[in-house]
Amino acid sequence: MEAYLLEWLNLIGRWAHLITGIAWIGASFYFVWLDNHLQPPKLAQDTDKGVGGELWAVHGGGFYQSQKYKVAPPELPDTLHWFKWEAYTTFITGAFLLALIYWYQAEIYLIDPSVMNLSKPVAIGIGMFTLAGGWLIYDQLCKSAIGQKENLMALALLVVLSFAAWALCQVFSGRGAYLHFGAMLGTIMVANVFFIIMPGQRDLVAAKEQGRVPDPIHGITAKQRSVHNTYFTLPVLFVMISNHYSMTYAHEYNWLILIAMSLVGALIRVHFVKAHFGKPSPIPMITAVLLLVGIIVALAPRQPSAKSTNQSNATTVVPTLTEVYTIVEARCASCHHDEPTHPGFAAAPAGIKFNDADSVAAQAGAIHRQSVVTRAMPIGNLTGMTDEERQLIANWFATNKSNQ
Repeated sequence: MEAYLLEWLNLIGRWAHLITGIAWIGASFYFVWLDNHLQPPKLAQDTDKGVGGELWAVHGGGFYQSQKYKVAPPELPDTLHWFKWEAYTTFITGAFLLALIYWYQAEIYLIDPSVMNLSKPVAIGIGMFTLAGGWLIYDQLCKSAIGQKENLMALALLVVLSFAAWALCQVFSGRGAYLHFGAMLGTIMVANVFFIIMPGQRDLVAAKEQGRVPDPIHGITAKQRSVHNTYFTLPVLFVMISNHYSMTYAHEYNWLILIAMSLVGALIRVHFVKAHFGKPSPIPMITAVLLLVGIIVALAPRQPSAKSTNQSNATTVVPTLTEVYTIVEARCASCHHDEPTHPGFAAAPAGIKFNDADSVAAQAGAIHRQSVVTRAMPIGNLTGMTDEERQLIANWFATNKSNQ
């Protein structure tokens, strides 16, 4: 029953996180686009009122006129819409999922003894420290002299985030490291909203209500943090889907792949931000594409030469299907079965089941890829699959493939 309830909490939490995330990211992308497409107001009276830019748009059968004030309008409207709960609810649902999956079930998803043999409390503590520490370091960088220089700040972020990616992959399982890296970026993003952007906006509103001149520094600071948030968005989205692709998080150099894919996402956003601002440059997108192609080539499986294959076959022990099924039944079927016996699973993950030898033969490619090529399964090597067993699966798969 516990596994069944966890499954439903996972589903509901993930669904809510996706919905709120779409709302936050959509609003963020729109306002960055809007800010970068503003044109000087055409009417002198708008300029006199303090309008710094405007934009006309058509959508859904209607015309819209958006205006942005340099600081604030002469009088505040009766209704003023705030954009904050999209960010807060995304963080709340994300934190719920992180705690439910990677902390409550740390022995399954977060701890990998082959990486570092951590106790559950220590692993959770490191995870919490990562989220808080990431924000504190980033915030201090922004407030320092480095944060006043855009290129220097970008370089500093690259160094700090690269170290974080490497360090997490030396402590947690690949999946756990990736998700905590993304959670750290997400925490920075929502903390920017909560600690920087919203207080600045509240002060601007209060200044107008109290009849004092608003401090323009709030707008400058908020824009800096909003731009950082938009560059973090695509790396975070990559991390959110990465657990479906073990070729990334289970690779020997998973930390390097994480850094490279984060750079790809950031460069893509740089391209679009510059294009929206009327300063298109092909360099960021070309760099992102070349980097992505490089990752794809680097991760491509290597085919052994015919000579080495023949030499290996002369001394290779090739197990029968029955022997391979015995390995799979002992190491994989506790989760991947019609009725999983592992307490953490109410149903077979991804619907993959190894109920008999025929099901093993039918999914030979997936078994080989996950247990031998990426070594992502068994998850966290919970059942203790040995290197010898992995090698037997590899020999069996290679022999069957060559005989087809």
